Amino acid sequence: MSAVKPDRPHHHARNGTFRNPPGSPVRDATFGEMFRFIIGELFSSSKQEVPKDHVLTQAEFDRQLAAVGNPSLTWLGHSAFILRLGGRLILTDPFLGETAGPLGFGPKRYVRAPMTGAGLPKADVLLVSHNHYDHLDAPTIEAYPHKEHTQVIVPLGLGAFFTKRGYRKVQEQDWWDVWTSGDLRIETLPAIHHSGRGIGDHRKTLWASFGITTAEGKVWFSGDTANGEIFEEIGRRAGPFDLALVAIGAYTPRSLMKSVHVTPEEAIDVVRRLGASSTIGMHWGAIALTPENPFDAPTRFKRAAEAQGFCAGNAVTLRIGESRNLNSATLGLIDGEHRA
Repeated sequence: MSAVKPDRPHHHARNGTFRNPPGSPVRDATFGEMFRFIIGELFSSSKQEVPKDHVLTQAEFDRQLAAVGNPSLTWLGHSAFILRLGGRLILTDPFLGETAGPLGFGPKRYVRAPMTGAGLPKADVLLVSHNHYDHLDAPTIEAYPHKEHTQVIVPLGLGAFFTKRGYRKVQEQDWWDVWTSGDLRIETLPAIHHSGRGIGDHRKTLWASFGITTAEGKVWFSGDTANGEIFEEIGRRAGPFDLALVAIGAYTPRSLMKSVHVTPEEAIDVVRRLGASSTIGMHWGAIALTPENPFDAPTRFKRAAEAQGFCAGNAVTLRIGESRNLNSATLGLIDGEHRA
């Protein structure tokens, strides 16, 4: 008599791939829309007019990075942060390379990262949300000099990427799995997205967001996500959160992007449903992934906060390279000039 297998979670498809939670949006682009988007990306320019106050000077970046304490955060651009929480240093999605693609191909940065992989500080934990090139950057991962020290936490299927590159402490996690060390708690949480780095590997590794809990409070890191019904459940089971680091860019055309990326307005809706007290917009202003003006996102993000009754002063964006101390009781930003 064969053993009865437990029901697999919905996001584990029967063919060995992964899928999004029930009620998630689906792409409805026509073939023509997809073709035009792909051709546009292949021949897009990395030239983008950048506001002069969008990026810190190298000297100011170095000064701020040396001056911040615990708790604090530093935005390295796109979805890459240095978080100092509970006396630990945590890195998120450290894409610091010049292109988001294999062998130097793919979308190019129009703003350089303020440091290289080799210059990253020694982290206690490295979180990577999924395997897309603008989040899992092989040159950065290979150049990082503290492989033996850092605990890597990744969604299912991504562990080998790190062990092959010399990382010693690698933990793969499914949605809702928890890793703890002292008073640091990392919960791997659902996101609405997909995965793949080439032909034939679509959805073969999992994608995720993360909940980070320390004695000071709770932080949610979105990775990449679309909007959907799952966020009430995340808020109920893992929240509420003191601070949400949420993606706000790369959202057009909607027929293609609504199933993978939120708009700035949807980002505010998501953080409200998570029960977050404050939020910082990320995943914008560094690399051309989609055709919209990337510098529209911060303004739309702020206006959405006002329109949706979320305190506009608690929905902010940073300059690339900016470091900010956080309130040890609320994890809100407590110094410096934030931007709309």
